[in-house]
Amino acid sequence: MNPNTLKPSDISPQIVRLLPEEFIRKHTVLPIKLDNDRLEVACCENKNNLSVLSEIHLITGFEVKQCLFTEFHIQELIDALFSVEKSTKQILADMRIKEKKETHALSQSQEITETRTISTDQPIIKLLNNIIESAIVKNASDIHIEPQEPEMRIRYRVDGILQTLLTIPKHVEPTLISRTKIIADLDITEKRRPQDGHYAHPFKGEHYDIRVSCVPTVKGEKIVLRILDKSRMSLGLTDLGFSTTHANRLNELVHIPYGMLLVTGPTGSGKTTSLYSLLNCLDRNNHNIVTAEDPVEYRLSGINQTQINSKIGLTFAQALRSFLRQDPNVIMVGEIRDYETAEIGIQAALTGHMVLSTLHTNDAASAVTRLNDMGVEPFLIASTVVGVIAQRLARKVCVDCQGNGCDKCQNSGQRGRTVVYELLEINEKIRQLILKNASASEIKAVMIEDNMMTFEDCGHEKIRSGVCHTQEIKSVIGLDY
Repeated sequence: MNPNTLKPSDISPQIVRLLPEEFIRKHTVLPIKLDNDRLEVACCENKNNLSVLSEIHLITGFEVKQCLFTEFHIQELIDALFSVEKSTKQILADMRIKEKKETHALSQSQEITETRTISTDQPIIKLLNNIIESAIVKNASDIHIEPQEPEMRIRYRVDGILQTLLTIPKHVEPTLISRTKIIADLDITEKRRPQDGHYAHPFKGEHYDIRVSCVPTVKGEKIVLRILDKSRMSLGLTDLGFSTTHANRLNELVHIPYGMLLVTGPTGSGKTTSLYSLLNCLDRNNHNIVTAEDPVEYRLSGINQTQINSKIGLTFAQALRSFLRQDPNVIMVGEIRDYETAEIGIQAALTGHMVLSTLHTNDAASAVTRLNDMGVEPFLIASTVVGVIAQRLARKVCVDCQGNGCDKCQNSGQRGRTVVYELLEINEKIRQLILKNASASEIKAVMIEDNMMTFEDCGHEKIRSGVCHTQEIKSVIGLDY
């Protein structure tokens, strides 16, 4: 077969199923043709495939011939042939066959005793794994498992946009929810209260941390699985979308011995990722770095992370107080939510610590007035805050099709996201305005006068450089061009 023209439609599903999907994905190989007793297998052209070919011979019993393809092409074929929609149809068919041999109705007492059965039920395990692994392949950040009428709905959030993947028959819903709760170590008998859990999902030699949230609704239990990609935590500021100039300046700000550096924006704007990237600028061997987070989504080596737990009184404020007795150099507080946390953070910044945190404000200038509204005195804000990053996330033009639409971007023309930001540096002019209780608009005017990066400037630059569409920037920062 010509490796340049081979398409998924050229390969028989019966041929593909000669090898388990797990084996195919692990070794990046794919059966493509059976000619008498000789099986042709697509193999990566840059790998030694002899041992894998021997395994295939043992599994199938056929003589094996390798056909060399690029790894990228094989991966595309695998993802197409084992798409979640096709695999789910097969799994549901398997479940229907099994259900004919079993009783449909289960009493509440039976449900408890059948936990072991649910946890080892192969079709439902395959179904859930299929949903999760497809989400990982599509770079989804969240999976929504939603009880709807007449069928359960599965949706992925990709690049900030929710998209419906498939629907699942209503009778499968209880088993799928129970299986999800079991792997997250949640109580499958508790259906009236929200529950939270997590687990590690192995896939392609990596372990993905999955955070699971279960909430009761009038139509049943809704589950959201957040996929935590550890690779994002090692990204530099320029990888996120900051210019080289501003990345260097932020690196300088985070190395100031004491002060407060804030990241602001709405939920889902990438604030935590930016904070982690700032921490990556620091030498973890020579700094004592401590964090208070709710929740701790990513485990970072060389950094001491604390999980907030308000049920036992471990609030952001309480954690901050304890940190000050731990000889820290840098303190990261997941969010400043109230005056008490703001006050302790300000005091920490005044007494020789660099404090990183987030606020929920629409722009950088509003961070100053937000602290003031919380009750922090203007002279304390002026003395401690060294800079404010305000940010949003915008979808990038797909580099493979340049916005025309292709399989990799789901024909949307956009794939991946970049940060659109503004950077307020607290210089002497800004400091004097803070002391005078100036409004956010007055501070913004000085930002523009001093050529600091604003959302407008950053948006224009993303459009000029071809990184983002004009309409995307308009929708993200709410401005007309």
